[in-house]
Amino acid sequence: MTDSAMTAPRAGTRSTRSDHLWLVGCALVALLALAPILGLVFFAARGSGTLWPHLIANVLPAAARTTALLLLGVGILVTAIGIGAAWLVTAYRFPGRRILEWALLLPLSVPSYVMAYAYLDVVHPIGPLQTGLRNLLGITDPRGLPFPDIRSLGGAIFLLGLILYPYVYLPVRALFVMQSASMLEASRTLGADRFRTFRTVALPLARPAVAVGVSLALMEALNDIGASEFLGVRTLTVAIYTTWVTRSSIEGAAQIALVMLAIVFALVLIERLGRRGMNYSGPRGNKPAMAQPLSGLSGLVATLLCAAPILLGFVVPASYLVVSAWRRIQLGGIPADLWVWTGNSLLFAAVAALITVGVGLFLASAGRMSRRKSLHGLIRLSGIGYAIPGTVLAVGLLVPIAGLDNWIADAIKGIWGRSPGLILMSSGAALILAYCLRFLAISIGGIEAGFTRISPSIDMAAHALGAGTGRLLGGIHVPLLSPAIAAAGLLVFVDCMKELPATLLLRPFNFETLATYVYGEAARGTYEDGAIAALVIVVIGMLPVALLARAGTRAEKRTIVG
Repeated sequence: MTDSAMTAPRAGTRSTRSDHLWLVGCALVALLALAPILGLVFFAARGSGTLWPHLIANVLPAAARTTALLLLGVGILVTAIGIGAAWLVTAYRFPGRRILEWALLLPLSVPSYVMAYAYLDVVHPIGPLQTGLRNLLGITDPRGLPFPDIRSLGGAIFLLGLILYPYVYLPVRALFVMQSASMLEASRTLGADRFRTFRTVALPLARPAVAVGVSLALMEALNDIGASEFLGVRTLTVAIYTTWVTRSSIEGAAQIALVMLAIVFALVLIERLGRRGMNYSGPRGNKPAMAQPLSGLSGLVATLLCAAPILLGFVVPASYLVVSAWRRIQLGGIPADLWVWTGNSLLFAAVAALITVGVGLFLASAGRMSRRKSLHGLIRLSGIGYAIPGTVLAVGLLVPIAGLDNWIADAIKGIWGRSPGLILMSSGAALILAYCLRFLAISIGGIEAGFTRISPSIDMAAHALGAGTGRLLGGIHVPLLSPAIAAAGLLVFVDCMKELPATLLLRPFNFETLATYVYGEAARGTYEDGAIAALVIVVIGMLPVALLARAGTRAEKRTIVG
């Protein structure tokens, strides 16, 4: 028998064994991702027969109506700001455009609860905004200046819209940049002006990007708890939290969470239907359309329109935090426990990011190297946690975590004769698991995007030279994927730092992070005391903004050169 004949069966056996390992690993991760949903069903089924009628009569109608109005308002606002800003910075040249096109991402660095925390003080009747306006108008009575109440549904829509519009702006801007000059010039040759070209050509082609961006923004709005609670807006998320924590009814919270989960899946379905059959396809090799110069009043208006969301969504809250933090330091110095809160946040976020990136690399590699088509469905299912709000995820995780915790405690007691208590909950492992499930989709998506830049011929050449799966992954793929892995890890890390709902509900006893400390100070009305911690969160949150800006600049250069 020849060497090649002997090698072929071994290679086939090794490939089959690898396929089985990929399948088992992906199935386990997918099952873990589904555990919170199964936990919700378990808790909801344990509720008494009188609980559902009470929720339907007194809780769900008002909370669902408020949530629907919030999502509608936020959807309209992020669509208008995101599309408008993206079109201005790609179709026109005006003063400050180069700076504004990436500064428009800065509101992403401000968590919603920090934004609400800052604006509650800024627009207070004796806050800097109203005080300055009264001094300017010569009004001495604090109640003499009519001013919109920020503690309202309209206020929540306004603030969440300012934070979340970059989810629409970023993909739409990227798609506008890719649109070829020939398509837009053909429209203008037929007599269409710039606005009609935008309305009839550019905007319809951007609909897939708009659908993706708006759906992400709405899911983030649905996940919000801090801003909504601070502003007195009782959404489904707030109802879950108060039902669990204030009324001590985990069953009622689970039942509300199932309703909320149905809304999330409906949003995902609408987004999928909105994108069905719509794919951007342009002539290869065509340069993007040249931006039209604007000067004078038109250029000033364009600059002001792009600067407005940056001013309101980043400059105002960031300036308030800087001033308030400085005052706090002057009066009482830096809080003694700030380093503890920062250390807790950094440690848990770093551990969660490492685990999430590791699992994401495994799943993305399975999709790349396995021949089983069924794996792709399991990989998509593994990322379902990103579509589940943090509050819902926390409620659903209690059942599997409590069961595993009790099993571990019983096993240790059987060996040592003494129960250690609930190890997973008290150690913070439950919180790290929630972070991993919540943001696994970010890791998978980032690493899969990195794999698209690695030619399949590299894999075939490695296999031809006798490299196994482990050697191919560790010696070739990981080094080539290092930029994508680092980017995914950074995004997951910062998202974990900012995550509030899951942290509030699953953190160990007497455990504070920067996010929970800011939330607690804002809930007590002592805004300046939490300003330093909030400022640290915003500064750390600027890291992915810088990363996105750098990646976008490189992508734009490749598009223009190509």
